[in-house]
Amino acid sequence: MKLKSVYSSQKDFYGKANVIVEGEQTKLKSYHTIVAVKEENKIKVKGWYSKTTAIHINEFLKQNGAKSLTKKEMEQEPTINL
Repeated sequence: MKLKSVYSSQKDFYGKANVIVEGEQTKLKSYHTIVAVKEENKIKVKGWYSKTTAIHINEFLKQNGAKSLTKKEMEQEPTINL
């Protein structure tokens, strides 16, 4: 399903960001790449890719109760406890 823009100033992501639910995992796919995975009470961010993908990641994080990350924080590929 498409990631909806709730917290971002963008009206829509035009199908460039999608949420995929597979069993216990919820994955964020930006363009053609899985960039974050939520499982149980944790989200694993898989790095920093581009400014647009960072917007997608931060939207996904906020919708799941986490805070936004900076580019530097994303580059560290953090696991966030919810």
